[in-house]
Amino acid sequence: MKKTGRGISLLRRSKRGFVRVVFSRVGLIALMLLVELALSVVLILRAAEAWPPILGGTALLSFIMALFLLNVRMDPTAKITWLLVITLFPVFGALLFAYTRSDLGHRLLKRRVAAIAEASLRKLPPTYPAEEAFTQEDPRAAALVTYLRKSGCYPVFDRTEVTYFPSGEEKFASLLRELESAREFIFLEYFIIAEGEMWGQILEILARKAAEGVEVRVLYDGTCAFSTLSHDYPKRLRRLGIQAKIYAPITPFFSTYYNYRDHRKIFIVDGRVAFTGGVNLADEYINQLPRFGHWKDAAVMLRGDAVSSFTLMFLDMWELDEKSAEHERYLRLPEEPIKKPGGFVIPYGDCPLDRYKAGEQVYLDMLGRAERHVRIMTPYLILDGEMENALKYAAERGVEVSLILPGIPDKKMPYALAKTYYASLLESGVRIYEYTPGFVHAKVFLVDGREAVVGTINLDYRSFYHHFECAAYLYGVSCLADIEADFAATREKCRAVTPAGLKKEKLSTRLAGALMKGIAPLV
Repeated sequence: MKKTGRGISLLRRSKRGFVRVVFSRVGLIALMLLVELALSVVLILRAAEAWPPILGGTALLSFIMALFLLNVRMDPTAKITWLLVITLFPVFGALLFAYTRSDLGHRLLKRRVAAIAEASLRKLPPTYPAEEAFTQEDPRAAALVTYLRKSGCYPVFDRTEVTYFPSGEEKFASLLRELESAREFIFLEYFIIAEGEMWGQILEILARKAAEGVEVRVLYDGTCAFSTLSHDYPKRLRRLGIQAKIYAPITPFFSTYYNYRDHRKIFIVDGRVAFTGGVNLADEYINQLPRFGHWKDAAVMLRGDAVSSFTLMFLDMWELDEKSAEHERYLRLPEEPIKKPGGFVIPYGDCPLDRYKAGEQVYLDMLGRAERHVRIMTPYLILDGEMENALKYAAERGVEVSLILPGIPDKKMPYALAKTYYASLLESGVRIYEYTPGFVHAKVFLVDGREAVVGTINLDYRSFYHHFECAAYLYGVSCLADIEADFAATREKCRAVTPAGLKKEKLSTRLAGALMKGIAPLV
């Protein structure tokens, strides 16, 4: 154990990015396609007489698979991708499709998630007064309550104060203050934890609080074991009195490294305060470690009744591998008095293992009701047909739709892929801006200054289809003005994307985007 800056550091391993890719689902996809390509070349060169029946057989297989894909329940954009893969690589494409549809290694997880979701419906008390008040305020928006109740235990609350943070630095400062006030328990669930100034200061307080008798639990995604933390990091944390778990450690080939990841960011103190948003626990998120220029992020802090929803979300994820669940004492702790702040809050999650697409559906619902303007900040723009059409239709019916995206990308291929949507969106009247100082990681969706979502949900396939996500839906709360002001201030630091500017884009970027668009739903 050692000190780093003003915090604790536990020794960690070096990065293993190459191994991570090789043993990931993407690694398996690439391997299978390369094997088929090699076998096809061998057949052409050495077995010319056998080629006609092989060609006929693969054509028949492609036809059968195409008919199957047309009738299977799947996003239409993903169907097109699979048709492309199976047309080019009939045998291994079909095997790959069977592999991905089988969800190898996740059937038990699906059943466990379904059982926990069913049990959770009875763990939070009804909030009928808030629901009735919301319905009277705005019946169209309140229809979300019905949908989110079906997709999980996500009630609406009206006794909750909401604070918006326009940067990771501001969230971090507030989080440290709340940590110091902890008396009962501290829960952390994050996609990324990396040693450095930010995590070092947090860990120092967690260790001290654990020594004082506060229950501390830390849950993080298994990708950290290949990128930022050592595989035995939970043991190291337990020596400090901190309970720790890794969600879905990487397993060679059978791991879905890019799929079903825990992308959520949840920080809870005593069941009275909760944080969520785009900010992970690593130094780049507070601009202590320069990466991709200035890092622009956002988060919210909830104080009051709605915190119980985030507490339940954390406990449900923590108990995926537990035989018994204990929720009551964490959901019924005495709460500090909250002045009725006005407005409504719905914390909600999105699970890739059920039939609901809550992350995307809430955005679509808000787009469909927008009357004046839509403000969006997102680091990635990888759209299915439904979301692309919704954005375009909103602009075409007179709504001012504005998107802020990174000016300096963290990943070149998704950046190139995002640009393939620009021309179509601009043609419909969508306004696109790129943040010139650096990278935008905020996930903010604001409509008419009336309602907003701040959370972990990007506008991409990973968030909509493959990740565990979370967010806070906000209606009529006082901090909506702060979100609007932050968007305006951020836009001042952006360059506007124009059709003329797109024509000057590098050929390599356009080719990379076109290639990625063909396989986006797979990876």
